[in-house]
Amino acid sequence: MRDLYQAQRAMRQMRRQAMARGVMAVLDIGTSKITCVVLQFDGPGQFRETDGVGPMAGQSSFRVIGQSTTQSRGVRYGEIETVAETECAIRQVVQNAQKQAGLRVDHVIATIAGARPASYGLAGEITLTAGKVSEHDVAAVLASCDVPDFGRGRDVLHAQPVNFAVDARSGLADPRDHVGNRLAVDMHVLTVDAHAVSNLVQCIRRCDLELAGVGSAAYAAGRAALVEDEQELGAACIDMGGGVTGISIFLKKHMIFADAVRMGGDLVTQDIAKGLRVPVQAAEWLKTRHGGLEATGRDDHDMIEVGGTSGAETGDWDTDRRSVSRADLIGIMRPRTEEILDEARAILDAAGFDQMPSRQVVLTGGGSQIPGLDTLAARILGQNVRIGRPLRITGLTRRHTGPGHAATVGLALHAANPQDEWWDFEIPLEHRGVVGVRRALRWFKNNW
Repeated sequence: MRDLYQAQRAMRQMRRQAMARGVMAVLDIGTSKITCVVLQFDGPGQFRETDGVGPMAGQSSFRVIGQSTTQSRGVRYGEIETVAETECAIRQVVQNAQKQAGLRVDHVIATIAGARPASYGLAGEITLTAGKVSEHDVAAVLASCDVPDFGRGRDVLHAQPVNFAVDARSGLADPRDHVGNRLAVDMHVLTVDAHAVSNLVQCIRRCDLELAGVGSAAYAAGRAALVEDEQELGAACIDMGGGVTGISIFLKKHMIFADAVRMGGDLVTQDIAKGLRVPVQAAEWLKTRHGGLEATGRDDHDMIEVGGTSGAETGDWDTDRRSVSRADLIGIMRPRTEEILDEARAILDAAGFDQMPSRQVVLTGGGSQIPGLDTLAARILGQNVRIGRPLRITGLTRRHTGPGHAATVGLALHAANPQDEWWDFEIPLEHRGVVGVRRALRWFKNNW
C-alpha cells in the first residue's frame, strides 16, 4: 500500500508541474476510439498544496488548443491487449493533437475503462486533541480508515473522502477549522485490475510520455454528463462505450460507486454482422445510419439495401445485393441492448441505488445515441432516464461534444479541477495498510 501511495503522489505532483508549465494532454483510450485533447491552462500556479479538500481543491481555468481522434487498436473490453498496436494508435493521435496545438506535450492523464472495477466504502474516526480540525487531523482521520485486503493483483485507482463529520455535524466538504471533539470521515475507494493498469503505464511510457494520472472512464463520464443538481441529489451515469459499459453513482458531488459491464456497442455491431451476414464495417454503418430500438409498422416497409459476405470487404453488389427491413435490423439490435441494460440494472440494484434520494439515470457514451434507447431504458431502469451530452469546454470542436466523448471531457475537468484523493495528504506511515472492510454505499444511508 505504501508503494502505491507514493506512486499516486508522484503522478499528482507531475500534474501540478504540468499545470505550472501551462500545458497538459488528456488521453481517452477506449475500445472503439482513442482521443487526445491538449489543454492550455490560464493562471498557472494557482494550485496550492494546502488546497486538498472538497471545493478547496486546486482550481484552474483552461481551454482546448489541440484535439484528435483515431480508431482504437489493440484494446479489448476497455483494456490494452496488444501493447504495440495501441502504442502506434496513441502516437498517431497525440502527434495529430500536438500538430494542431503547435507545441509538444510531455505529460498526459489517461482513462481506463475496463479492468474489472470494484468499490469499497471505508470509515474512520479520531479524537481532536486541540478541539479544532487541522490539516494534520484530516490526514490522521484518513489514515484511520480500515483498509481492506483488496486481494492479489488489485490497485487502488481512486480513494476519495466523500463525507466529513465533526461531532454531530455531518455532510461537511471541508472540515478544517471546525471546532469539535471528534472527526469522522467516509471514503470511497475504487480498485481495478493491476495488470490492466501496468499495461497502460507501459504503453504510455513507450510513447515517450509522462503519465500524470489515471482516471476511471466511468468517473470521468459522470463528471461530464451529470449536471450539478444530479451530482448533488444523487444520480447514476451509464457510459455505453464500444467494449465496456461503465456505471458510476454520484451523491453530494462525489462518486460513491463505480462498476462496469463487459459489454458495449461493439457486441451490437457483431450481432448485426452475423445476423445479416455482412462485414463488421457494413454492420457498423447500418447501426449508426439506420439502427433503432423501437419498431413501428412503418419499419416493416422501410427497406435497406445491403451487400453480402462474398467479394470485396463491402460485399459483391452484383451477386449479393439484397434488402432487409429496418424492423429486422431493430429485431437484431434490441435483444443485446436489453441485455446490457439488464446487467446495468442488476449492478445498480446491488449497489443500493433504489435507496438514493433521487434515482435519476443519465445515459451517455457512443452507444447512447441509438434512437429509442431512452424509451427502452426507462422501462428497464426506471422512469427518470435521459440522454446526457458532456458539458461544453472552451475550444472543443463540435465533433468532440457528443455523448461519445463524455469521458474525454470529464477527464479534462478532472485534470483541471481534481477532487480530493487520499494521497493529497501526508498519511502517517504507521497507519497505512491496516485491515478491515465496509461495503460500498452502506454508509450513506446513515449520513445523507
